[in-house]
Amino acid sequence: MSRRVKRPLRPAGDRPKGARPYRGSQAERAPAYRPGGKPPTRFAASPPRAPKPFVAEPEKVAPEPPPLPTKVQTVVVTADENNMRVDRFLEARFPGLSFSHIQRIVRKGELRVNGKRADSKDRLEEGQSVRIPPLKLDTPKGVGKLSEAATKTLQAIRDMILYEDADVMVLNKPAGLAVQGGSGITRNVDDMLEVMRDAKGQKPRLVHRLDRETSGCLLIAKTRFAATALTGSFRHRSARKIYWALVAGVPKPKQGRISTYLAKEESEDDSIMRVAKHGDEGASHAVTYYAVVETSAQKLAWVSLKPVTGRTHQLRAHMAHIDHAIVGDPKYFNKENWDLPGGLQNRLHLLARRIAIPHPRGGVIDVSAPLPPHMLQSWNLLGLEHDRFDPIENAPEE
Repeated sequence: MSRRVKRPLRPAGDRPKGARPYRGSQAERAPAYRPGGKPPTRFAASPPRAPKPFVAEPEKVAPEPPPLPTKVQTVVVTADENNMRVDRFLEARFPGLSFSHIQRIVRKGELRVNGKRADSKDRLEEGQSVRIPPLKLDTPKGVGKLSEAATKTLQAIRDMILYEDADVMVLNKPAGLAVQGGSGITRNVDDMLEVMRDAKGQKPRLVHRLDRETSGCLLIAKTRFAATALTGSFRHRSARKIYWALVAGVPKPKQGRISTYLAKEESEDDSIMRVAKHGDEGASHAVTYYAVVETSAQKLAWVSLKPVTGRTHQLRAHMAHIDHAIVGDPKYFNKENWDLPGGLQNRLHLLARRIAIPHPRGGVIDVSAPLPPHMLQSWNLLGLEHDRFDPIENAPEE
């Protein structure tokens, strides 16, 4: 859904460390605010507009992506693929590949970057040479009667669906359900999608990720054509994502922009994203807009978040960086001597509230997820009105 965005003027007030309000180009900037004068506005305060319903254009005959290579081939990383992770590079090039297949060929060293072994999370650079081994789709499974366990899994997926058509599904992922497999994970969305393989053996594919404890909108491609188109929309940042969070304290100013570099910091037991400097090894630029929607005294704030980039744990790390960590975050909540208000559950209060993305066959998919049970309980206890207008709607797109 395309929106015209009124550029905000320069906001007043102190800013938390690492956060700065959007200023626009030099031509867009307002005269400097002077004490005693009228404070400038921030994000444009236009009234809420009802989202446009998705109306698909007449179906186009879209060519299927090229078949998977049956022998070793070498490809060169393009400018559009610069800084992509190895696993996402393979997903974008070959949407038919399963997550487990990608991890297997990388782990065995069958994929090489400039002649060297690579990790699935390594970042590629434009011009690098990538050796790709012979690939194959997972073996098609019969479409006969499902087992009792598979039937229950299929129903669990159906219960999560917020939107579905022939190409796309949007699931309302519950908190606690992992998106992909990993150490100690016995159930995840990617494995659950196995029960939806069609007669050709095609399985719905993940298009993006959510953290295990984050609930809300998760986009799934049901066809290879849709996977290629949707992955491209994320890569070119034409997908709009909005998150809701409950944070400690009230950010000042109440609307702003957080811009840092983030790098992964590994330890024996865990890994987190730390704020890094430009040029640090593994550091990637991350930008987030935030807006306070409503507050509970001065202890808690309902904040709407709009990530421009899509780094791992970006929103969680950014809110902790400006000293307003997300309530219930086991990795990034860093406020000492802070007590959780009575009645609130000590779980991550972060919801992938809304996703709007061009549909592969025309039009726009625009879907919102409801508050999960633990967040709805907190909203009710704190007297927050979850149907309030969301000011992040008018934050810039870059």
